[in-house]
Amino acid sequence: MARRSTLAPAVFYPAAGLILLFVLVTVVFSDGVADVMSTLQGWVISGFGWYYIVIVAAFLIFAIWVGVSRFGEITLGPDDGVPDFKLPVWFAMLFATGMGIGLVYYGVAEPLSHFTSPKPGVSGDEPQLAQAAMGQTYLHWGFHAWGIYVVVGLALAYAIHRKGRPVSIRWALEPILGDRVKGRLGDVIDVLAIFGTVFGVATSLGLGVLQVAAGLDYLDVAEPSLALEMGLIAAITAIAAISVASGLEKGIKWLSNANMILAGAVLLVVLLAGSSLFILREWVQSIGYYFQNVMFLTFDTLAFQGDAGLEWESAWTIFYWGWWISWAPFVGLFIARISRGRTVREFVMGTLLVPMIVTTVWFSVFGGSAIHQERNAPGSLLGADGTVDTDTAMFQLFDTLPVGGTLLAVAALVLVVVFFVTSSDSGSFVVDMLANGGDQNPPLWSRLFWAVLEGGVAMALLYAGGLQSLQTAAILTALPFTLVMIGMAVAVWKALDAEYKDITRAERRLRRRELTEHVTEHVTEHVTEHLETLTGQVPVFTKPHESDGDRDARRRRNGPPRRRREGSDEPPAGTSG
Repeated sequence: MARRSTLAPAVFYPAAGLILLFVLVTVVFSDGVADVMSTLQGWVISGFGWYYIVIVAAFLIFAIWVGVSRFGEITLGPDDGVPDFKLPVWFAMLFATGMGIGLVYYGVAEPLSHFTSPKPGVSGDEPQLAQAAMGQTYLHWGFHAWGIYVVVGLALAYAIHRKGRPVSIRWALEPILGDRVKGRLGDVIDVLAIFGTVFGVATSLGLGVLQVAAGLDYLDVAEPSLALEMGLIAAITAIAAISVASGLEKGIKWLSNANMILAGAVLLVVLLAGSSLFILREWVQSIGYYFQNVMFLTFDTLAFQGDAGLEWESAWTIFYWGWWISWAPFVGLFIARISRGRTVREFVMGTLLVPMIVTTVWFSVFGGSAIHQERNAPGSLLGADGTVDTDTAMFQLFDTLPVGGTLLAVAALVLVVVFFVTSSDSGSFVVDMLANGGDQNPPLWSRLFWAVLEGGVAMALLYAGGLQSLQTAAILTALPFTLVMIGMAVAVWKALDAEYKDITRAERRLRRRELTEHVTEHVTEHVTEHLETLTGQVPVFTKPHESDGDRDARRRRNGPPRRRREGSDEPPAGTSG
């Protein structure tokens, strides 16, 4: 019997059609599209840069508030449910989520860039500039990024696991939109989520290809060119498509886990081969600097730095905030799926803390090593023009190490390629679920379609202008999705508040009933004694009936039953680190 199609036409066709149109127009009119995107980027940065700063700060504050609030003990699943994964396994999966192409691409380049070309308004001697560089990098990759993911992930986890809704962005907004999520408004929400995910994944794929091309040049395999970049995207997208078509989900998961081990090995080699003691001291000190200055860094809009400030923001902070918001449906859905059975507090604290630790260690080892090298041998990691080459910075650092330069370069290329494949595979799966009404087993043909389309978007963006086009796409696609995220934050707060009030009312009813029963029992004992004395017979009294709501409240108050088993070690199908 043929499987019934779950395709959501009102979501699939508009999203696919508009993205295909973008690819076609970009290829045919590349120069014109590049000019338009540059103009739009300037307009968004100058008009809405402050908005990105405020909204990302608000998302982080909301995430922390929910985690420490009275809602923290509510379970993302049945009250007596058991987490799907053991705590160490869950932490490992969050760790894997915190890794990706971006960390490999920017691990050396970003801290070194902030050190050699400081943010407008930042001045001082070398130690001060180095410290400011690490603090700024922590800001871009730390709590703020994961605060964004908490908003989306928590809203989805509550809707999916607590309320049993389909795996779709629209259902996270049900508490404020009601039945309208089933109509056109819900379709628009899912289309926006698809746009954000496709362009967010395409941005990562584009960055990865730029670094692979630079690595091949470093190894004297091939010189960087647009043709090489297009060929790499086509080849790696084909590998991802083959993995999708052949049903190699377990193989991809194994490859992803092996990649995590390889990333850890590369990090360990750089730590031990470099100035280990300095790196450890710098990591601890930079964490302190970050927490000391995080409030100012969060709200710094470079308002007094003129055009230089706007240009810097568009290349760094606003680009990152746009990129993370574009990625939010993808990462949020992944962490929601692996968090069934966790409490709200566990979800928030785990999602904020584990990736933060991963990223600070990674940037301290790679970025700290690069800054240390540049201070001791000025110009050794810079290009001929005295600036940092983002594509080749990591390979240049490997050259300065006493051991493993070529081997580390090969390992870095493998890391990027595998991250490329797993990101494309998982990204196409998430988009396909959204385009199929939340079906967790979407048809193969549509998943292949989205995998190929993500590669096509990455090609189009690189063709239209390289890194700047990638950054512009992330910034522009994020702007409308911030409105959806605001709705998700309001919706999950409303749902949690309503449930907490229901629990509180039920517990009060239960306490009143228990008090009544206690008084009744006490009075009954005395009455019974007197009646037995007078009549010689023992009267019979009945207890009032306990309602289902009171029984549930009593169970909540007494806590869930003892957990008889722990979760599985297997990650959910269709996801990868």
